[in-house]
Amino acid sequence: MKRICTLLLAAGLVFGAATGASAIDFKAKGQWLMGFGVGEASPMDTYRNNGVKTKGNTEDNFQAAQRLRLQLDAVASEALSGTVFFEIGTTQWGQSSSGGALGADANNVIRLKRAYLDWAVPESDAKVRMGIQGVALPNVAGGSAVMDTDVAGITVNYKFNENVGLTALWARPLNDNFADGEHEGKQANYLDNLDLFSLMLPLTFDGVKVTPWAMYGMVGKNALKGAWNTKENSYDAIGTRDGNPKFTLRPYPGLTGADSVGKTGNAYGGAFWAGLPIALTLWDPLNIELDINYGYMQGMGRFDAVKNGVTKRSSTERQGWLAKALVEYKLDWGVPGLLGWYASGDDGNPKNGSERMPSIVPMGNFTSFLGDGNMGWVRQDYVVDYAGTWGIGAQIRDMSFLEDLSHTFRVAYFGGTNSTGMVKYMASSHAWATDYGNGAPSPYLTTKDGLLEFNLVNSYKIYENLEMNLELDYVANFMDNSTWKKANGGNAGSFSKQDMWKAQVVFAYSF
Repeated sequence: MKRICTLLLAAGLVFGAATGASAIDFKAKGQWLMGFGVGEASPMDTYRNNGVKTKGNTEDNFQAAQRLRLQLDAVASEALSGTVFFEIGTTQWGQSSSGGALGADANNVIRLKRAYLDWAVPESDAKVRMGIQGVALPNVAGGSAVMDTDVAGITVNYKFNENVGLTALWARPLNDNFADGEHEGKQANYLDNLDLFSLMLPLTFDGVKVTPWAMYGMVGKNALKGAWNTKENSYDAIGTRDGNPKFTLRPYPGLTGADSVGKTGNAYGGAFWAGLPIALTLWDPLNIELDINYGYMQGMGRFDAVKNGVTKRSSTERQGWLAKALVEYKLDWGVPGLLGWYASGDDGNPKNGSERMPSIVPMGNFTSFLGDGNMGWVRQDYVVDYAGTWGIGAQIRDMSFLEDLSHTFRVAYFGGTNSTGMVKYMASSHAWATDYGNGAPSPYLTTKDGLLEFNLVNSYKIYENLEMNLELDYVANFMDNSTWKKANGGNAGSFSKQDMWKAQVVFAYSF
């Protein structure tokens, strides 16, 4: 009898385990990338300071690399699921630190890219996502100029009806990272959080989609300590992972004194953004997209900017606006379109702060080399936040003359809206390119500077899940030497500019 009871109990446990396992549906998906690229990503050939000549770019022209992303969804029902997303980051072939050298046994970094829980509020149309997730603020026409990245937080969506919805977001990009070296760690992790609160109102009607949104940020005085003062424990590496640029809350690149910002009496600085993306498909096949953005970052301390030996007490406040648009017309063989944008720029007076729109992680995608419009991955392209620039361009996307083969061609001119007077406050003649390629979103362009970009992207579907992508890019450099020679009273050295170019092929297996 005891044996029978034992067997029945064991059978119950087996069937119970099987029942529990079958209640959860596991789904896996991911992507392998294999890429090979050659190019010149620096807009500066060489520069001179105090008679010393330095190359603008010391990276290899050719790179071969691979990347793997894996996502696992544990689905209990339509109302409950969990997702974890891992990434084995870019592994350069031959590089020991990334696991690509001989033997391939290095400790490659497996990163947790996303991990979140989705659940629906019982007896409600509200849906909640909690955890590290992808967040892109509402945008059309050229991508988000404010934030599009992975971040920890909570998102709540509620749909009132088929036309009106509401999304609320709390995100925490930064917290508990600062260590105060001056006080032996006594104030470590103190006032170093960056919290974002956003409301979005998607409105969808026949042929019209509008999503007004606003976001408020609380920026602790130690949250971006490295961005306010590079002499302190620094956040310079924060935000640069996975291709994200540095936070563009700092007032100016290369400005004399801007790396020695004074103390602030504010425990927190306030930040604010608002946007109005509008998409019109009323007159299909005509597509019209318009996006308007505004951003503000409260000043957190002052600094001494120097112009021709004269010191001017200056502000770290930053605020500005941006408008961008896209008009397309769909044809049988492709989709031709016109694109353009205009953003406010610095007025030449650092005393009243910067007039360029701040951002968290911008992901402009009008183009491929100076943007994120394609697989800018092997040779890491630098995304554009559009701040302090204007531009106009044309494109023909999704051209197809043979089955499974498509092409996209773009040409765009980037000009600057920043006053040439700002150059006189900058420490070096090459300040326009100092941070570009080191995490900064784009070169600093004045009203006399410009860049002209050409892209040709070809995509061939080898199999249902395997695509080959061939991209060719060229950027003509029209930076004005005579303007930048005025930096630091004309005693800031010199530079030799160069055009940028890239050719890369990427194989993408997605499942």
